[in-house]
Amino acid sequence: MGSVPEDILPADLLERFRGRAADYDARNVFCREDFDELASRGYLRLLCLEHDGGAAVGMAQAVACQRRLAAAAPATALAVNMHLVWTAVARLLAQTGDNSLGFILSEASAGEVFAFGLSEPGNDSVLFDSKTVAERQPDDGYVFTGTKIFTSLSPVWTRLGVFGKSTGGDDERLVHGFVTRGSAGTEIIEDWNTVGMRATQSHTTRLNGVVIPAERIFRKLPVGPNRDPLVFAIFAAFETLISAVYAGIADRALEIAAQAALQRAPGMDGIPVASRPAVRSAVADAAMSWDNLDAHVRLLAADLDSGIDHGDRWFAKLVALKVHATSAARELVDAAVSLSGGKGYSNDSEISRLSRDVAAGSFHPSNLESARRTVASALLGPEQQG
Repeated sequence: MGSVPEDILPADLLERFRGRAADYDARNVFCREDFDELASRGYLRLLCLEHDGGAAVGMAQAVACQRRLAAAAPATALAVNMHLVWTAVARLLAQTGDNSLGFILSEASAGEVFAFGLSEPGNDSVLFDSKTVAERQPDDGYVFTGTKIFTSLSPVWTRLGVFGKSTGGDDERLVHGFVTRGSAGTEIIEDWNTVGMRATQSHTTRLNGVVIPAERIFRKLPVGPNRDPLVFAIFAAFETLISAVYAGIADRALEIAAQAALQRAPGMDGIPVASRPAVRSAVADAAMSWDNLDAHVRLLAADLDSGIDHGDRWFAKLVALKVHATSAARELVDAAVSLSGGKGYSNDSEISRLSRDVAAGSFHPSNLESARRTVASALLGPEQQG
């Protein structure tokens, strides 16, 4: 999975996290103890620079860390992921000489917790349009009114990245800024009651005329697809780190699949389960699927660190990684459930919880149809209407 220094995520820490995961899931509560331990160990500064007290890791090592964390506690990893995505965005922009989001690294180093408030109900344009209204003020600040969903880290974020559409005058723009927790008009609706990934507590957030002052506005972009480096940085950081979480689930599922085959009692014929041809084939297929995913995740993370220019193919590569990671993770979890026998159907078993957590993968952008459009456009050009 790549090199993860033992002092970043030691084995005893991860065992504590794995031990708590079932309780968080059963009670549908935030992974508070996990989060506090990670914060106290400096994990939220993983991508921050050394002079700010960060570990200054690149994407490849951040991916390796998130895989290791997700293998123990997927929902904890997914929750923390949203903070790490913002710090990764700042780092990816800095690699190109754009230090406009350097304040994210400084504030994260000082203890601020960043969260994503970009997803909106019914907005399938993702970053290229918004249903949230951003009204420009005389002092160049903006008033935001709209609804954001899947806002992970709802109980603890202190900075919420949002965007909305300004339609005043003739200049229709997508305005990006950060809401400070406690700002008037910010309403968190505690409605997170999902099948899996429950400990993320990704509640709906309503912006009821929330004022973001000019100094917290960091980008104004045209509506529709554009080549601004921010769009690529958000897309690259989000898709890669999301893929890391599901690769971590796949890592653990493969372990459970092998353990289940080895630990199940022999049948009445006395033949060990691990010696049955069908079982050996299932484990082998799972392992080969894992090998493909492992190589894919490592490669793209390394390409981001190296600054390799894939040009117009970058977005296609990123969506393909996300679809591959989430689908392969589900395939490996299904194999582990099957190999676990009746135990896999028990609601309090780890693999049962993983089967619910991995289902969340299809709800993160990009979904399969969107990914197909992106990949097809990269290879065939824009779709022509007859």
